[in-house]
Amino acid sequence: MKVATHFITSAADPRQFPAPTVPEIAFLGRSNVGKSSVINSLVGSKIAKTSNTPGRTQTINFFDLRRPGKPHAELIFVDLPGYGYARVPKELSTQWSQFIDPYLKSRPSLVLCLSLVDVSIPPQQLDVQLLAWLRHYNRPCIVIATKADRISNNQLHKSLVGLSRELGVEAKDIIPFSAKSHTGHAALWRAIQSAVGIASQGR
Repeated sequence: MKVATHFITSAADPRQFPAPTVPEIAFLGRSNVGKSSVINSLVGSKIAKTSNTPGRTQTINFFDLRRPGKPHAELIFVDLPGYGYARVPKELSTQWSQFIDPYLKSRPSLVLCLSLVDVSIPPQQLDVQLLAWLRHYNRPCIVIATKADRISNNQLHKSLVGLSRELGVEAKDIIPFSAKSHTGHAALWRAIQSAVGIASQGR
């Protein structure tokens, strides 16, 4: 889906969140899972900063998206800080809980959480904990298995089975994704469009 994007704001405090308007899609995952690459691949431009240094994103970043010919934004991508990176100072991690938790718990315009996991490594306990947390607060969530291009198709199948078992989700409900090869690109857009109520345009 072709979209025009616009950076709205960065927030490190609930008081800095923009007023709720259109549906929001949140991108969550461990540091270095490839969140920025997934976002940039979906929109076709480098709106989210990528870095070789895990834990670089330390604010919640909001971007609105508008299809060509539409006068207003129809949805918002929300890039949340990565979790589980040891080099992030403990005091910063504490601060994160003061604005990330309120966003995920209470944001009325949040319609879908995308839980990004690295399919090229074994399932991680932090990913299991995140999904349990989202289920507890009844947040709709889809698992996106990133870096699918790094392993063979046979290994990808085995990894998806392992993720399904460890995360407690059906394998068919996990979307393998590669920002490089565009694997899963159309499937993820369909899921996003369905969540925000935009008709799929033949994708």
